[in-house]
Amino acid sequence: MRIADGLHRIGSDVVNSYLVVTGDGVTVIDAGLPGYWKLLHAELAELGLSLDDVRALILTHGDTDHIGFAARLYAEKGIAAYLHESDAPRARLEVKKPNSGWGPVKPRPLAGFLWYSARHGGLRIPPATGLQPVKDGEVLDVPGAPRIIHTPGHTPGSVTVHVPAVDALFLGDTFTTRNVLTGATGPKPAPFTLEPDQAITSLDKLADVNATWVLPGHGPAWDGGAPEAVRLIRESAAH
Repeated sequence: MRIADGLHRIGSDVVNSYLVVTGDGVTVIDAGLPGYWKLLHAELAELGLSLDDVRALILTHGDTDHIGFAARLYAEKGIAAYLHESDAPRARLEVKKPNSGWGPVKPRPLAGFLWYSARHGGLRIPPATGLQPVKDGEVLDVPGAPRIIHTPGHTPGSVTVHVPAVDALFLGDTFTTRNVLTGATGPKPAPFTLEPDQAITSLDKLADVNATWVLPGHGPAWDGGAPEAVRLIRESAAH
């Protein structure tokens, strides 16, 4: 699905995976669920492109609903996913996320999230392989020249990805625009966050980022700009 020029989403906004499309090729942000592999092919085909045009995959963190087709992309195309080293054990499924940081839960949104995940391969996630580390402030030499911003809290290695070429900030689960556990909409802290206070502190790095599109791991795209998104998240966290 086209969001803006050079900016596309695959799958549903229940679980987001994004494409940055430039004249140099495609950078994928997050690998969603394993079933997104077919959706990736379909979206590329609609753009007149193929898997041969994919140059990079960046993982915002190592949770299972973000690494879905990472192993397959590495196996078939030799594309090793960029990931902060603090989340590498998580992406390799060597570390299981503790059952903390859930916050409020409503049965219907949770059931919908679990059903959607199961339909798209979420019950059998292959561990990510061929990972390559990225550091805070690093600008990658891949389509879009994405800049990595380390924003720990949701997980130790969570990063935000700023891509000025498409006027976008990819947040992973640093925040959400639709809480998968409650259905609440708008920029808010994400559930399943290991260190909520640290996640809010990490927003300091994003408050002055010049980006119109703010794109979470879960929920619809938001075009109110990064500074306003940060303000709303902090406001929500304070209540």
